[in-house]
Formats: sequence, structure tokens, C-alpha cells
Amino acid sequence: MALARRAGWSCAAALALLAWSAVPALAGRDHISILSPHGTVERATLPAAATASLPAPPGGPAARTPARAATVRTVASELKRLARSGQITGQDRRERLAAYDAARRAAAKLGGTRRRELSAVIGTIAGVAARGQLTASRLPALWLTLARNLEWWTTAPWIPAAGERVGFDGDELVYQYYAGQGLQIQWLGTFGKLNAIDKSRAKSSTAEASTMIDQILPLASARAGGIAWEYLFAFGGGLAPWTSGLSQGTGLQALARAGVKTGRAAEVFGATRPGLAIFRRATPTGVRVEVPGGVHYAQYSFAPSLRILNGFVQSVVGLHDYAELSGSSRARTLYAAGNAEAQREVPSYDTGAWSLYSRGSSMHESDLNYHVLLRDFLNSMCDRTAIAVYCDTAQRFTDDLSTPPVVKVPAQRLVRSRYGFVRMTLDKISSLTLRIARGATPVASRSVGTLAYGPHRLGWAVPKRRGTYTVTINARDLAGNTSTSTGVVKVVAPSRG
Repeated sequence: MALARRAGWSCAAALALLAWSAVPALAGRDHISILSPHGTVERATLPAAATASLPAPPGGPAARTPARAATVRTVASELKRLARSGQITGQDRRERLAAYDAARRAAAKLGGTRRRELSAVIGTIAGVAARGQLTASRLPALWLTLARNLEWWTTAPWIPAAGERVGFDGDELVYQYYAGQGLQIQWLGTFGKLNAIDKSRAKSSTAEASTMIDQILPLASARAGGIAWEYLFAFGGGLAPWTSGLSQGTGLQALARAGVKTGRAAEVFGATRPGLAIFRRATPTGVRVEVPGGVHYAQYSFAPSLRILNGFVQSVVGLHDYAELSGSSRARTLYAAGNAEAQREVPSYDTGAWSLYSRGSSMHESDLNYHVLLRDFLNSMCDRTAIAVYCDTAQRFTDDLSTPPVVKVPAQRLVRSRYGFVRMTLDKISSLTLRIARGATPVASRSVGTLAYGPHRLGWAVPKRRGTYTVTINARDLAGNTSTSTGVVKVVAPSRG
């Protein structure tokens, strides 16, 4: 009861909150910081598959809470509604409300970052309630998240770095610190961890997989006529709760493998088949997006026009594996639809020198990690299907990793004593430096920064002296390949008239 004493609230309230945290967790990027019940933290290594994370949609607007409805819904009133309708028991209502109120009192006694983060998680639950989305099936994950945040912010000896993975003794889930929103269940990382355990030959791996099954299944929420493992915080323009085709597909894959590994296949398949529903239901409830000639599965249920290929391809991989292991005809149908559309989309993400991360509402090249990740997901589809577009594109993306960037500087003319622009084109995202010389005499030199592929104009205060100037551009791509290109600029007098 040291936790109750430190937070300044009753033992009964502490137990009410921690009772809902009977589901383990873990976290970190390449490591995880695990909090013990005694307030000490130990670091452990995470398998590579558990370090995956969902990046914020490029250029997404900040999430905003909608205007308050005429009927004000509170956590207390929504819990009361659920109890009155028989969706939860009266005991459930009292214990969850006690835990919520206790966390509010604890936050009021904290300061600085600790108070801000715990208050943010409390505010998330209040926001879900205000929007009428506090359903019985969401209570376990919401109150587990609340319990873990209360435990960390009132007992952990230090504040994690933004984006760091943290965990708790006896809890196998992966959590991530989202600055300003507290610790959140990182479902993609959790499912990645389970996938790594599924593939492990360690004697303990079967028991570990079984434990994770027991901890993951109760945290699914009713959604889209089925279930989903939802993200319960605001992110990239979306408000809690939202879901992802990438994490759901990976989750179905990992749970199916775990079911087979542990001898619990029938139980797990029966529990997870409803997880296919979000692939059948349109966004924002599900992740299905009807596109000309096919079906795309959105990475973010709240961003249907943002097309992220790595997430789409991995969701298709997950559906393939789930269909193969479970024998589900519905999974096969969903896989077939996604597979057909992915084959059509893949070529449009190949720039000829690098990969695109996204298209649609926002078009960006991949960073190095996402280029490699997309290559690996395409190889996964190649291994499963031997379809040329997957295999050939994966090989081109591999070749891109060792191919220097190509910069072209055409011959051009600029007027002396004026501010002008040196035109150039670049075939892949790279960092550039610019040097301009007249003969052997340097006249300008600077770092340009990182530019995307395509045409660019580099500003230059053109000198007074007419003549021929040599432009040299050094380029370094994200994989470290370098190249040097030169071009000629003639500085001329302004034309008369």
C-alpha cells in the first residue's frame, strides 16, 4: 500500500484502480524500462519486431475536441448509464468510478510533467465519455491504461524520454510514452513482441505466448460489428478511440500463430474471428476504403484518404497468414481483395530511385527505416505469393540502398547583381551542399539541407562580375551513398529594353 500512501488516497481506492490492471505490459524501442512494484526500474532488450510504432500521419492537423454537446456526459454519468442498462454491474461502476476519482486526486498532488501526463490520461477518459463512446468493452483497456499511468507517475524514479517504451513487472504488453498524453498501450509493438515469441524456440516461449494471449484478448473493444484493439489517445488528427489496419492485421497474425504454438488454436480463432470486421466496414468505424477497381485498408481509421503502402501491405500479409492458419473463408476473401489492390498500388510508390512512404492526402518519400520496412513487407508477400510486382519492387528497393543519388544541374543564365535561383533536379531524398566558383576562386558555399526528389531552385545572390561560374552539388542519400555533380551558370548583364 505504499502507492496509496504516496498518492494520498485510500487503500480501497488504490486496490480498485490496480484491480483493473491484471493485464501485463512491456515497452521500449530497442530496450524497455520495466517498473517493479517496489518503484525500481530495470532495462531489458526488446526483440526487433517489438520496436515497431505507428508514425503520425504526415502533415496531419492537431486533434481537436469537438464542441460540447447539449447533454453533458461525464465519466460518472456514463458509468451509471452502463450499470442501469445492465452492461456492467453496480460493483463495476463503483470500483471504476472510485479508481477514476482516486487518480484525479493523485494527479492534483503531483507537479510538473508527472501531473501533466497523469491528468492527460484522465482527460482522455473524460473525452471518450463526453463523446458518448465510453462503452463497456472499452473499460478494461481504458482503466488498465489509467492504472499503469498512476503507477508510473507516482512511483517511477524518473521520467522517460518521449517515444520510449516502458513496461511493468508481470505485464507483457508494450507501452509507449507519448509526451503530453502519458503512457499508452503500443499495440503494434505488443503484437510485434508476440510475433517474436511465436518464432522463438526457447523452452519458455510457449508459456510466454500463452500469457500474452490471456492478456491481449480481454482488451479488445467492440467495434464495426466485431472487435478491435484500439488506440486510446489523440494522434495525428484522430481522437480516441481509433484503430489501424496495420496493427489489427499484425495482431490477427500474431495471435493466430500463438494459438497454434500453444495448442489453443480453436479457442484463439473463435475469439479473434470478429477482428476481421474492421476490414469489412468503411472508415472511420472500420479501415476499409473503396477505391477505383479495388479495396484499400487504411493505416488510420480516421484518415481514409492517406495511403501508406507499408501499413497496407503488412495488413494484407497479416490477413494472408490468419487465413492460412485459421481456415477462415472470410479472411481469405479479405486477403484476396487487399492483395489485388496492393499489386495495383505498389508500382506507384516506386520513384525509380527510392520509395514513397505515402500518397493520397499527403505524399512523402520514405525515411531510411520505412524504406527498409516496406522492402521487407514486400519480400514477405514475395515469399508467400511469388508475385512479380512484390518480388521485383523489393529487389529494386534493395538496390536503391546502395545506389548513389543523381543530381542534374542544367546549363543556365543568371543576371549579375541580382538574387537568382540555380535550377537542379534530384532523383531521391538527400542532403545537399552547394559550392559555386569562378575558375579556381570560390564565391559561395553552404549546406542546403535535405531535399525531396524532383526539381528544385537554390537561391544565390549573383555577383557583379560577368562570366562562367561552376556549380558543384554534393549529395548524400539516407543510406549514406554520395555523389558529386557539376553544372555551368553564365552570369550576364541585364538585357536592354
